[in-house]
Amino acid sequence: MKPLRTFFCLTALAIAAEGAVTLAPDSPALSVDDSSSPASEAIGLYRQGRTTAGVEAARPLAEAGDPDALFLLGFASESGNGTTRSRENALEFYRRAAEKGHLEANARRALILLNSDNADDRDAARKALESAVEKDPANAGRMLGEAWLRGLLSEEPDPAKAIEWWTTSSDAGDTTSLVLLARLHDGQFGFPDIKDEEKAIGFYRKAAGLGEAAAFLPLGSRLLNGSEEVRDEKEGRRWLDKAIENEQITAYLALGDYEENIGEDLAAAVDAYTKGADAGQPECMLRLARIHYGGDLGEADKEKGLEWLNKAAEAGHPQAHYELAGLLSQEEEPDRLKVYGHLVGAADGGIAAAQNELGLLYLAGGLGASDAPAAASWFTKAAKAGHPAARFNLATLFERGIGVDANINNAGELYSLAMGQGHAEATTALARLYGAGIGTDPNPVRAWALATLAVERGDEKAKDILGELSSSLTPELLGEAKKELESLKNGGSSTEAASGDSGEEAPVEEEADGGDE
Repeated sequence: MKPLRTFFCLTALAIAAEGAVTLAPDSPALSVDDSSSPASEAIGLYRQGRTTAGVEAARPLAEAGDPDALFLLGFASESGNGTTRSRENALEFYRRAAEKGHLEANARRALILLNSDNADDRDAARKALESAVEKDPANAGRMLGEAWLRGLLSEEPDPAKAIEWWTTSSDAGDTTSLVLLARLHDGQFGFPDIKDEEKAIGFYRKAAGLGEAAAFLPLGSRLLNGSEEVRDEKEGRRWLDKAIENEQITAYLALGDYEENIGEDLAAAVDAYTKGADAGQPECMLRLARIHYGGDLGEADKEKGLEWLNKAAEAGHPQAHYELAGLLSQEEEPDRLKVYGHLVGAADGGIAAAQNELGLLYLAGGLGASDAPAAASWFTKAAKAGHPAARFNLATLFERGIGVDANINNAGELYSLAMGQGHAEATTALARLYGAGIGTDPNPVRAWALATLAVERGDEKAKDILGELSSSLTPELLGEAKKELESLKNGGSSTEAASGDSGEEAPVEEEADGGDE
């Protein structure tokens, strides 16, 4: 059985927050003032916050088959507001409303089914949406495009299907689908073969021209900061001005980047960054912190730099937290709790290096007693993100059974992943495993190649392994070892000890349970 693949609409994930449009509203779409609907009073009560009263008022109407009342009961069952949360009841109410032509009910039902880990449910959603395309091409087409791109309706994501359905939706006037097409061609969903800067700008421009605010910022940014072939400073500034009018403050960041990197006018860049920072844009704050702290404008102003860095951290910028942790740790008597707090802020923000640092902090007992399970948990987070040092550290714990159950296969695969990323100590560790036959048959040829590579990468400890191996290799085996070394340098991998492959994720199914993070 495939794992559950939760369906989040791409509009919520991919479009800038300033212009985000959700797939379906969080409350019933019917206007309270729509007196033509028998359910207007029930919906009015529900929207006023009297959800239970609204549900009770809708029940007799729903029993009589009123589609708006059925939709309201479906929404209440889905959200758990006004009645008991029930997926089954929500699906049934939405189904009955959809049969009576309620388009939003059909969309809501499809969204629930697309969230299912059952392929039949997801296929039922596809059929329901396809049947709604004639009457509701904008919403149904957009949802179908999202579902195909996420691989919810096929074994693999299908960007061609996404383009097909988003084109249908955009042709029906859905500007959100135009933005999604732009972002797809912009490479923001992956699929490098589809990436096309000119096509992306074309879709952004069309959406922006139709008044889609979510297109203002990316269009202006790309016209200012894109490749030389597509730049248009006048038009780019115009769209960024419109973005600022719509309170999309990240436009100041785009302006500052243009002034700093293309216009090479640092004073103008600082002016733009300052306007963005004053409006609350965290990345602008971080840029200002680096400029002032590093003295890019002349004499360094570390006090002002730290001020902006702290503001960026307070605004929730993970990198600002990480840089503050680094600066504080360099003080003569560092405040460990402050360093820890900033590391947590950075780690929670997804910075793998900070997660690895937290693992080391817990392992070393930097906050008191050593907490190996907590260290393993943080190493796991960073290892899954591809951090080579964290993969090495987690491998060491698996090899020794510290904080996790001993597992030489996991250790070997993690060492291999880190080695493939150029990590010297992981390369030495693999040489040791192959040389001693730990987790695999002894392989002195590969061990010699790995030890030699580790020395070249700067790990002096590998010299001891290399010395022991060199004395035991025949000239013939030494020749093979040199060929193995060349293979490793040319991108060959070494994974026998791990009984796995060289995939992207660490080979741990679940995070190690640890202490308080």
